[in-house]
Amino acid sequence: MATKAVKTYSLSQMKDKYIGKIGTNERDEYEYELRMDVLGKMIKAARQERKLTQEELGLLVGVQRAQISKLESSANSATIDTIIRVFSALKAEINFNVKLEGNFVKLA
Repeated sequence: MATKAVKTYSLSQMKDKYIGKIGTNERDEYEYELRMDVLGKMIKAARQERKLTQEELGLLVGVQRAQISKLESSANSATIDTIIRVFSALKAEINFNVKLEGNFVKLA
């Protein structure tokens, strides 16, 4: 009995096919949303590691518990200032990479 070869695709190929090629608006929006989701999960994990409630973290940052909840579920509506204040309150280091016309600038 002959076996039929199964065609496989990489994650990158699947993204290109179903979301859009790198550099398209659809792909850029997808990648941005994904990064913001990961950032929210990092905030939640750091808060839980520090054994803080959302309300306690909100008090340290100077925002309502609801804003911490929104940050953790999706950080895409947060300002950089708020994100820096959250990680500062969590005593966590945060680094930003900024790409300017082919050159990376690392902000720490």
